[in-house]
Amino acid sequence: MWGPRKIPELARALGEARGEFERASREAMVRPVSELREERVATSSDDILIETARKLGMSTGGKTRDQISKEIIEKFKATGQAGL
Repeated sequence: MWGPRKIPELARALGEARGEFERASREAMVRPVSELREERVATSSDDILIETARKLGMSTGGKTRDQISKEIIEKFKATGQAGL
């Protein structure tokens, strides 16, 4: 069962498995630069949206980005500042 021919085969299989695991780990850690840029833009625009809403005295908890946007627009229309 564990004869002299099986030991090198087992070692080779373990080495290949380890190499495969390391390659997959590296690929999982590396994300495309474009993906990172999109995430950064989305985060910064969300931050600006939430900051604007808070400056206007609006609550943002539990609301979607679209709901917050609509409320900001309505607030500006109501105050006559939509043309700014």
